Amino acid sequence: MRLLMETSSGKMASASEGRATTCMPRRELPGRPPREGNGRLHYRASVGKGGRRTGYGVYVYPNSFFRYEGEWRGGKKHGRGKLLFKDGSYYEGDFVDGEITGEGCRHWALTGNTYTGQFVLGEPQGHGVMKYQAGGHYEGELFHGLREGHGCLVDADGQVYLGSFHDNKRHGRGRMIFRNGDEYEGNWVRDQRQGHGMLRLVDGSTYEGQWHSDVFSGQGSMAHCSGVIYRGMWINGHPMAQATRIVILGPEVMDTAQGSSLTLTVQLQQDNGEVATSEDGRELEISAGVRYVQLPAYSEVSFFRVDNGLGQTPIQTPFGFQCISYPLSSPKSGGPEPRAALGSASADSPFPEGDPGGPPAGRHEPRCPGNRRRAKQGCVQFSDVCLGPPPPGYHAVLFLEGLREVGSRPRGQDHGGTTPIAQGLPGGSRLDGVATVEPAAEAFPGEYVLMIHDVTTPPFLSHTLPTAFKHLRVLARGAGQQPHVPREDPEALS
Repeated sequence: MRLLMETSSGKMASASEGRATTCMPRRELPGRPPREGNGRLHYRASVGKGGRRTGYGVYVYPNSFFRYEGEWRGGKKHGRGKLLFKDGSYYEGDFVDGEITGEGCRHWALTGNTYTGQFVLGEPQGHGVMKYQAGGHYEGELFHGLREGHGCLVDADGQVYLGSFHDNKRHGRGRMIFRNGDEYEGNWVRDQRQGHGMLRLVDGSTYEGQWHSDVFSGQGSMAHCSGVIYRGMWINGHPMAQATRIVILGPEVMDTAQGSSLTLTVQLQQDNGEVATSEDGRELEISAGVRYVQLPAYSEVSFFRVDNGLGQTPIQTPFGFQCISYPLSSPKSGGPEPRAALGSASADSPFPEGDPGGPPAGRHEPRCPGNRRRAKQGCVQFSDVCLGPPPPGYHAVLFLEGLREVGSRPRGQDHGGTTPIAQGLPGGSRLDGVATVEPAAEAFPGEYVLMIHDVTTPPFLSHTLPTAFKHLRVLARGAGQQPHVPREDPEALS
């Protein structure tokens, strides 16, 4: 008779029974001890019909690697028993006609894994629980020792998968909870997310759509925790029609009269120049700057002299000059609500007042109320944009009219723009030909910059769009043409 057993490598093998003796009266000399070990059987049982052993026995194989303790029937291991291996592995459970079949427990000394459940012909098959030495466990259906069918797998990192398996891999419909708290529910193909599925990120973002090779691929929709929503095609985990830049529509240089307001239309564009209509909800902020010019002859003088305590850092613009931040007008007392200072919060805003989906209160420090908008289908409009008066600490320095005709153009640059020009002497005069002015109620004529920033928080897909700039010239009231640029040549000023 042959016994099916599992070797130290985890595979089942068969071994022939060795010679056995029973505990029935033996033809031995009186007082001689029974022979045990060395490939023999110490057997306590009865002998059934035909001389076959029945009952309980301890059998040591001629190959001493194996040892069996348990029940026998008809000369075969049958009933409850324990098969031990010399390396420390063992099986304990049911035997049927010499085969490991039924309920039992198998331990592998080499891997440290332990399986408890159903067996068929020596292999884990049916329903059971596999505990892994490295951590984690599997509970569910198996076939020929592999995960097959429905089950729950918990890995060493605590990640949980509940769903279908095939050939020991996640395959079919299943739900996965990752170590960081992210959760996926959908289709799997050979341990990878593929087909249709939904991912819920721990930060509140969600993606629902097509997957391929474990990444977003195909048609899908993402609702980002920042409020951005993208609906469209994805390729290798990236949105195909994502915005890559901010564009302020209009002429290259915009002119406006002193004290007037204007409207800015802004687009989020792709690399090919098309509007990113697949995007909604990106948060944009408008700010302004005034041209900052340091005169070579008077290193302490600029068109706006700024108190040292303000710590202003010049901003580089794409127009060949620097600017320092400048305020946009705030609503007047009795005027519109702060949110309406740069355009009303009407139907063009996807987030109404108090909407919890809008930008959380206190997350940012806006430069002035109502200077933020959320894009809709890649577009946003800032209305009633108006420059405010110079803030405290900004001291305007205007140049006398007579200096226009003296000297030459500024050395090293000629931008063809304008700078603040004296329209008389609103303040006192100085011998060097420069006049300081008293605080004004509105912006002075000159060169300014409007900037649109992507302040989406957190950044959509960890990417913030670069700031867009628009060159703005403020003209004096009644001026038929733009003012001339003052002479900045040190010799002329002297």
